[in-house]
Amino acid sequence: MSNYLILALLAVLILGGLIGCNVLARYHGFGAKVLSPEQLSHRLKPAYRSYTPEGAGPWPTALLFSGCDGPKDNMERWAADLVAQGWASLIVDSHGPRGYDDAQLWRLICIGQLLPGPERAGDVAVAIEDARAMPFVDPDRIVLVGASHGGWSVLDMLSLHGQETPPHNLTVWPESIREHGLEGIVGMVLLYPYCGIASQVYGSGWKDDVPALFLLVEDDSVVNEDSCIGVIERMREAGRPVEAHLFKGTTHGFDQADKNALSTLEFSPEATVQAMEISARFLERVSR
Repeated sequence: MSNYLILALLAVLILGGLIGCNVLARYHGFGAKVLSPEQLSHRLKPAYRSYTPEGAGPWPTALLFSGCDGPKDNMERWAADLVAQGWASLIVDSHGPRGYDDAQLWRLICIGQLLPGPERAGDVAVAIEDARAMPFVDPDRIVLVGASHGGWSVLDMLSLHGQETPPHNLTVWPESIREHGLEGIVGMVLLYPYCGIASQVYGSGWKDDVPALFLLVEDDSVVNEDSCIGVIERMREAGRPVEAHLFKGTTHGFDQADKNALSTLEFSPEATVQAMEISARFLERVSR
């Protein structure tokens, strides 16, 4: 029996080492499928879902990026709330166009084996480029909203922009970002994002003065909120406009009701409403 236990332990250690090595390789861009911005836009654009208020635009617009399990009901919930506030919304699906919503492949995204933040950051950059050209979008008032893995991707896009390095899945930055940078990106709302050692923002922060609102969860069982708190403190010291709110008594993904049957995470309507109210006040300030 002891031999079986030793073999099982070795198998776990080997598997953990392989996962860790792949995370490290992905951090540096190895294994990413690199496309031109035009090629990536061609792949993502058919899956965009847009929502607009009634009346004539253009409107201030939020670009929404989901967690590692793909766009769920929380993205629709945020889009509806934003439309009620007079904002247009564009949900960006990074999963469906790649086939990552099939056969539980999204689980590999959740553990950093597929499409990590520095790679998915290219989706954020391309979505900004595409949104700027959409007639219903006010290009001077765009906000990035990222939940969990989506927040990681938004943060790493900003971090890589400050490092003058394109996201790992892009040959170059999209043309409008090369010419105008992040002009018109008036804020970002980050719901329980990953800010750990495998993220670009953990070591490099960001340089653009884009106001940020972090909505974190105390004792988060999925990501370590302390990593984000450390990033927040460093960015504040560097003069970046950063706000934060720590939710207590709830879980990671509190705004999402559609969960895996075995998930220990819980949907909290109360925390969701509070998060939306905090975000509404933030959006009102940054979009003036």
